[in-house]
Amino acid sequence: MLPAVDLDRNSLTVLERDECLRLLAGARLGRIGLTSGALPVVLPVNFFLDVDRILVRTGYGTKLEAASRNTVVAFEVDDFDPFDHSGWSVVVTGMARVIDDPAELEDLATTPIPRWAPGDDERIIAISTEMVTGRRLGV
Repeated sequence: MLPAVDLDRNSLTVLERDECLRLLAGARLGRIGLTSGALPVVLPVNFFLDVDRILVRTGYGTKLEAASRNTVVAFEVDDFDPFDHSGWSVVVTGMARVIDDPAELEDLATTPIPRWAPGDDERIIAISTEMVTGRRLGV
């Protein structure tokens, strides 16, 4: 007998938190949704899942500046196969903050947080993962 599967109102499989975090851990490109200058913005970013938080490198004066002020952001990662029409999407809603504690930065010195582009992007933003949802389409 197959285990019960939770479906949402669109018949998409609802993913459990552990499965969502596993999918996040295997991805490197995501999107941050935030408000900048009173307007919604969605920005692609490279990231690293560090246990229960998402880490992103950024520089000063970028559009990610708004995500550095202890604000609530949305973070989304997905994967889709156009041939068999299957895929998944994970959305995290959490608090974004700049990591500025020297001890915490030292602990992260060897963490493989990928860069989006070459340059001076030594500031690290952490996004909490209190709210995690995910859906799977197809196979």
